[in-house]
Amino acid sequence: MMSSIDKARFCLKTIRERKALEPVLLHVEALTSVADYFLITSGNSTRQVQAIARHVRRTLREAGLRAYGAEGEQEGQWVLMDYGDVILHIFYQPLREFYDLEGLWSEAPQVQADDAASKDVAP
Repeated sequence: MMSSIDKARFCLKTIRERKALEPVLLHVEALTSVADYFLITSGNSTRQVQAIARHVRRTLREAGLRAYGAEGEQEGQWVLMDYGDVILHIFYQPLREFYDLEGLWSEAPQVQADDAASKDVAP
């Protein structure tokens, strides 16, 4: 079974394969019981947001991970994908700025994306 941080890193690697914009990985475990990590990213268009979400779903399914739920993929404005201990928020860029989840969860330690991406993570 994959640890929470490894799952979060795997998700980060996966969204980068679709050129997701400015990914931010927040360690929220001490602040909420909902998840251990939030991965927040965005796309330049609704089509890119949808493509990122489809790629995440397909890639994680191939690794044996299924989402507990997903919302918003049809619209492509804000896709929320719940993988239990990791929740992905994939925004259309203007909505990301409007909702400012990074600001809302500013007390959460940020896992440096470069640190997370530098480790080879395989399911």
